[in-house]
Amino acid sequence: MITKDSVETAYCFFHQKHRIYQHSTLDWQKDDIEFAIGEYTDCMSAELYEKLSAGRHDFLRNHKTFFDDLSAAVNDLEDLLNCF
Repeated sequence: MITKDSVETAYCFFHQKHRIYQHSTLDWQKDDIEFAIGEYTDCMSAELYEKLSAGRHDFLRNHKTFFDDLSAAVNDLEDLLNCF
């Protein structure tokens, strides 16, 4: 079961990192954000990750698709928050 708390926590973390990543011009800062999000996905609710990733095992863990994945995750989490 996906809890409201797990959605809120993920949304806050992802939204903050998304905003920084989006406007950053520093490669090291973007790398740090990718690492932090990757670490977070290892510890977050497995059910929530599965819902966000739609079965993609590299979701939020692939450098080439990271920004698009993070943008989609923020949007999906926002939609989930509106369901509670």
